[in-house]
Amino acid sequence: MIADLQCVVLDCSDPAELAAFYQSLLGGAVNQRDRRWALSDDWATLHTPSGLVLAFQGTADYQPPLWPDPSKPQQFHLDFGVTDLGRAHEHVVALGATVLDSGSGGRSWRVYADPAGHPFCLVRH
Repeated sequence: MIADLQCVVLDCSDPAELAAFYQSLLGGAVNQRDRRWALSDDWATLHTPSGLVLAFQGTADYQPPLWPDPSKPQQFHLDFGVTDLGRAHEHVVALGATVLDSGSGGRSWRVYADPAGHPFCLVRH
């Protein structure tokens, strides 16, 4: 095992509004304090009663998916918690991941694409 799933991140135009929607659907706490994430106008979280964490990331000029139209596909990414970011980096690259953002400036996370092009992040615990 290289990592554990920390949360599922959905792109959107209004993170707080979407977090409130999912809270109404699933229950839980919006923007509960969590050392893994800094909250901002462009980032909100929902800690659900089942333990699942959903995160909502604001994106400029957000265009919603038009399911099942492949010209505007579904939009989300996975965050995986890792203890050793360098070692996890080596593992995912060896498995076929592509580095999209190497985390310059000492950040605690890096962005990759899986072999099919879906983005995911490795986030240091």
